Amino acid sequence: MYLVILLGNGVLILVTARDPRLHTPMYFFLGNLSFLDICYTTSSVPLILDSFLTPRKTIPFSACAVQMFLSFAMGATECVLLGMMAFDRYVAICDPLRYPVVMSKAAYVPMAAGSWAAGGVNAIVQISQAVRLPFCGDNVINHFACEILAVLRLACADISINVISMAVGNVIFLGVPVLCIFVSYVFIIATILRIPSAEGRQKAFSTCSAHLTVVVVFYGTILFMYGKPKSKDPLGADKQDLSDKLTSLFYGVVTPMLNPIIYSLRNKDVKAAVRNLCSEQLQRGRASINSLLSEEVSAGFPEEATPDGAIGCCAGAGEIIRESTKNGDAAFQNTSPTLKVHEKGSSKSEKALK
Repeated sequence: MYLVILLGNGVLILVTARDPRLHTPMYFFLGNLSFLDICYTTSSVPLILDSFLTPRKTIPFSACAVQMFLSFAMGATECVLLGMMAFDRYVAICDPLRYPVVMSKAAYVPMAAGSWAAGGVNAIVQISQAVRLPFCGDNVINHFACEILAVLRLACADISINVISMAVGNVIFLGVPVLCIFVSYVFIIATILRIPSAEGRQKAFSTCSAHLTVVVVFYGTILFMYGKPKSKDPLGADKQDLSDKLTSLFYGVVTPMLNPIIYSLRNKDVKAAVRNLCSEQLQRGRASINSLLSEEVSAGFPEEATPDGAIGCCAGAGEIIRESTKNGDAAFQNTSPTLKVHEKGSSKSEKALK
């Protein structure tokens, strides 16, 4: 799955950067989303695989803090970025004549940069508060990775400040983007319903169906993981912990794998760009192979003079060219085709997490 995530999102980034037809705000945001998915999965999946494949089940406290920061920053950034993409679809469908002015390069580049900056600031605030807590137990994380809620349960101090801070962050980075997306799609649906032809309505809806699908999958998983009530029954708590692990795994692995598939299956521009990229790389590969073969044949069979009426061996791909004679003088034609936390001396708050 990790290789599929790298390949799918990497291809999307490549085609959106190379194809001039995809140099639009929507595909710029899509390229940012693909890069974000690669960063998010890279921050956790390799360590999860390492814990499964090797007997070592510990992670240094500093590495755990970095993993929490990256996962938290990428998650918050994706929330804001999906809100920006909803606004882009709103302007494209509800006000198409002003779209080039409203969503100019001077507007959509700072919007994407602001999404990354907001996610980074939120992660710094949350993780800096978490790493200052004292951890004085056995420090065994009941999770696949260093998930911030699982780490906070290990603290032997009051975490009410952390809970309040995370609640405020959830309102800003979950509530506000969801509200923006909801309002945008209310206007989008109202505009689509006013289009007289069925073909026009289908074409308008197809431009935002992929984004809407990604929003439902992403926010549905987030709200299920962080918004459901906590069980006080020990047996129910164990089941809930297992549910949290599976939900986190789905959110961190399955969703980034689905995003490039969702955006490419129903998008003719992306599919055409991928086909053009594959065709271009195939032609370059063939040209390189033919060039190497031509050089090897030329080096192995040097051109030599032959008598009248003989048959000459060409240096290009071993082709045989018959000699043509005129007035008793031999004229040979030689052609060469060109084919186009292990910290033992640290403080109590920086013990190794097993």
